[in-house]
Amino acid sequence: MMRTIEVSQVTQAIRDMCIEANHFLSEDMREAFEKAVKQEESPVGKKVLEQLEENLSIAAQDMIPICQDTGMAVIFMKIGRDVHFTGGSLEEAIQEGVRRGYTEGYLRKSVVGDPLIRENTNDNTPAVIHYEIVEGDQAEITLAPKGFGSENMSRIFMLKPADGIEGVKEAVLTAVRDAGPNACPPMVVGVGIGGTFEKCALMAKKALTRNLNVRSEIPYVKELEEELLEKINSLGIGPGGLGGRVTALGVNIETYATHIAGLPVAVNICCHVNRHVTRKI
Repeated sequence: MMRTIEVSQVTQAIRDMCIEANHFLSEDMREAFEKAVKQEESPVGKKVLEQLEENLSIAAQDMIPICQDTGMAVIFMKIGRDVHFTGGSLEEAIQEGVRRGYTEGYLRKSVVGDPLIRENTNDNTPAVIHYEIVEGDQAEITLAPKGFGSENMSRIFMLKPADGIEGVKEAVLTAVRDAGPNACPPMVVGVGIGGTFEKCALMAKKALTRNLNVRSEIPYVKELEEELLEKINSLGIGPGGLGGRVTALGVNIETYATHIAGLPVAVNICCHVNRHVTRKI
């Protein structure tokens, strides 16, 4: 049976999600922070983590953004095939939700309408939207405001099949080494392996929104996530890039089929807040 959803509901949900994501850390990230404070052996590194925790607490209490860079809104929409939207354009409803969230929430507007002319749009639109049609009669929205300190440190590697898993490991470690303190560590590392040039990048972005307590269901990928987290945390970059054992809070990897001649790998790095929130309508 077809279910009707007014697009105004989408607008309101996204408006609220923009404000929530920029003021409150998700539960999985909070747990990762608490674990990191206990694991960090460097006195300076531990102090940085404690200061970051204090910042998060003040932000939540006083409704101040947890980071001055409130990001460019990235939205993943999973739309049930039995959903019918009414009341206007879904695309416009999504953009209006971002517009209201950033203006009514007094969040920094960081989007320019043209990459070279660079005139600010003054409402943080347009957002980047990814749609997926799934089974069911619900719409699931995941919003991830992406700051560009970490986004600028992300990489794509078009490896040869012969590079294999060792080549993948070295690509990820290279991206993290090159990012160093610029990605505001401790970071979260999203990795996409396979597909095409654009598919692996999309997977890496989406990987950042996966709960850090949830590992891949593919055995070798799960092992790779754990191994890379250990190797990254052995680099010594540490919290704030000031040294220590907690350089990353998590590594999430997504994979997809690919061509016989290729092995695309994307590494999308996110700063220590890794903002994301999901709601269903």
